[in-house]
Amino acid sequence: MNKKEKDKLRHINSIINISDLHVGCRMAICPDVSSLDNGGTYHSSEFQKIIKSWWDEFWGEVVPEWTHGEPYAVIFNGDAIDGNHHNTTTQWSHNLGDQVKAAKQLLGPIVDLCEGRYYHIRGTEAHVGQSAVEEERLAFELGAIPNKENQSARYVLWKYIGSKKRTKEGFLLNVLHHIGTTGSMAYESTAVMSELVTAQTEAGRWERRSPDVVLRAHRHRCIKVEVPTTRQRGIAMTSPGWQGKTPLTHRIAGARQSEPQFGGILVRVSPEGELYTRHWVRSPERPEEE
Repeated sequence: MNKKEKDKLRHINSIINISDLHVGCRMAICPDVSSLDNGGTYHSSEFQKIIKSWWDEFWGEVVPEWTHGEPYAVIFNGDAIDGNHHNTTTQWSHNLGDQVKAAKQLLGPIVDLCEGRYYHIRGTEAHVGQSAVEEERLAFELGAIPNKENQSARYVLWKYIGSKKRTKEGFLLNVLHHIGTTGSMAYESTAVMSELVTAQTEAGRWERRSPDVVLRAHRHRCIKVEVPTTRQRGIAMTSPGWQGKTPLTHRIAGARQSEPQFGGILVRVSPEGELYTRHWVRSPERPEEE
């Protein structure tokens, strides 16, 4: 990547953050029709069509409104496919090649929308393979921006937003997939706050710049904590996913009583230099009373 291309990537005021598609799961987002390795096809269920309609609404209506027609970058924060995990039988194909092809059908147009300003984070090995080999394959095929080690899918991203040309002025994001979870809704924000404080402490320990925004995924639930800092505010958020409740979810405390969340996050610096976030979340109705 040459200097001109780097400047183009740095001078961005809006970042869209999504995660956890889990393509391949029958409860997760899926193209209307997905091709299978043996020449057959998988057609999405009625529930998957609802999820896909939210996906189309998010990218077709919400993102343009958020970004005001300006250029933006997209960060996909891990678990693009569901894989073949934990002896489950909920995948519409156990062939990971089928899952990767379907994920590419969904994410390919998004890479076009952001004009190639696309970053891909590695998710959970149980879903995306050892060392996230399947996520790396997908990210490479999508043309994700690589890191210095030439990894198309990376474990961590440090990204400036709202910075001026050829400078590091602006705000700094730290993006990773994993974060701790809890079985109690009363403590849903605890691990999120811990990630922010840990990032600030570690930065201070080594006299490095502290991130202004910490983005995590993995939970499939959106929550935000915010504290005042000398650079306006410190923010930590987790992103919603694009997968419904699986049989495993029905065993987990807290999650088993809540409905799944679908959506994405905006991180933006306004023309006046204000750092802020927006979230867009949809959740299906709970089962009807009988």
